[in-house]
Amino acid sequence: MEHSDVRISRKKPIFPVSPALQKYLKSYQRESRIPITYNDLLVFTEAYPIMDKYGKDSLWEGPIYAADKIEELHNGLKIVYANLKASGNLRIVQHKYIDKIEYCTFGNTHPFRIRIVNRLNDVYDYFYIKKADASRIYGLELEEILSPNQVNYLVDRETLVEEHIAGIPGDVFAKTYLHNVDYNPTRIAKEFVKFNERCLVMLLGDMRAYNFVMQITPDFDDIQFRIRAIDFDQQFYEGNIKVYLPQFFKENFPYVKMGLDQLTDKTYLQYQQEEKSSILHRVRSERHRLTDLRDVSNTEMLTTTENIETLKSGMAEYFSDRQYLECKNMTDIIELNIKNIIRQVKL
Repeated sequence: MEHSDVRISRKKPIFPVSPALQKYLKSYQRESRIPITYNDLLVFTEAYPIMDKYGKDSLWEGPIYAADKIEELHNGLKIVYANLKASGNLRIVQHKYIDKIEYCTFGNTHPFRIRIVNRLNDVYDYFYIKKADASRIYGLELEEILSPNQVNYLVDRETLVEEHIAGIPGDVFAKTYLHNVDYNPTRIAKEFVKFNERCLVMLLGDMRAYNFVMQITPDFDDIQFRIRAIDFDQQFYEGNIKVYLPQFFKENFPYVKMGLDQLTDKTYLQYQQEEKSSILHRVRSERHRLTDLRDVSNTEMLTTTENIETLKSGMAEYFSDRQYLECKNMTDIIELNIKNIIRQVKL
């Protein structure tokens, strides 16, 4: 497992949702008409910085809305939450209220984070409202189809609503929990290998530690770990193959070092093979949906010609496979990744 730092040269543009993608989303129950859109939340008059518990700027702001707009916004956001969580059944928000609306100017989609609280027991949940970005939506769909994780989101034209993905941020976990004596380091290293493999197959880029979370599940005889991506902005846009390999980001070095310390070449290859087998099972069970997604994304241009050419060459060299040079777009590269897995895995 190698390590060196990778830089992403410039901010990725936001790509609009095409009619073909909109039709796909409707077919798979991802489309929803909602009363509050992203642009509705932008009409705040001023904002104040939000500090974290250590007194540092969190990069989130608290927007201040006109008094006559608050009730309308809050009622609309409760309906959005009901659509996201319960197919629009408003009974689930009967005893809930909107506690916070927060805005982030960092990142491509400038998200709003909404905190909704149950007034009966103070249990709260978060959800996000963002600018709809086609490449991000493709990333969410590929995560749903090819990873072991389920993602919950809705799209209404130019607005994207996403469920909060719970977990310990990867950078926080690396600093605070990675060397916990109760945690089996081999299990953590194994999960990072599998995550690395998934990202390359799906061409999910920029998985630096703060763009994924660690989910911890106590089992009857040990503790299980799963790394989950929480940011899909860099879905098959960049041309540098290293962007799609989390092992190359300096922020992930603690995980890389743990892998080097805990795994042999043989076990590393074994865990890679396990993940490929899991992906193959998911491809077989979701083949119709994957075909529909491929057919839509094949018609779209979600990166530059230069990036496609660079990545084709990088993949051909990385895998010693000249077939990658025949790919015409990023979708072709992902499809070839999957075909190669099918050829390699003997079940």
